[in-house]
Amino acid sequence: MEPSVYQVGQAIKRLQWRHHREANRRLATIGLSLAHWDVLRNLHEHPDASLRELAQLTFQTDQSMGTLATRMIERGLIERVPGPGRAIRHRPTAAGERARRDGAALVGEVLDETVGTLSAADRASLYRLLTRATGNDGATQ
Repeated sequence: MEPSVYQVGQAIKRLQWRHHREANRRLATIGLSLAHWDVLRNLHEHPDASLRELAQLTFQTDQSMGTLATRMIERGLIERVPGPGRAIRHRPTAAGERARRDGAALVGEVLDETVGTLSAADRASLYRLLTRATGNDGATQ
């Protein structure tokens, strides 16, 4: 029997929930949340991203990203730097970069325990199917 679209959607949500819950649990051991680590990861991958771009990359509203950035500045994980014109950009501090690397190892463990158990061919198929279903070419994120 083929799964319904609802069952497929539920399986995707279940896997995402497992990733989020377990990544948050492990990241808490180094004083981060998944939201913190995701900002640090995206700043590493998109060093000139504006606050608005960071909000889009991390699936947050502009307001919640602004609040999160302020908290991360207070914790010494990121800093504000002048950008072109009146733009304000953010970049990781040395402590933020260490946290990103340490967090990447922990998040990598979580992913290795789930999608990492699939063969390379199955992972490639899953990636291709998910990016097709989202209308994303897979070039970013």
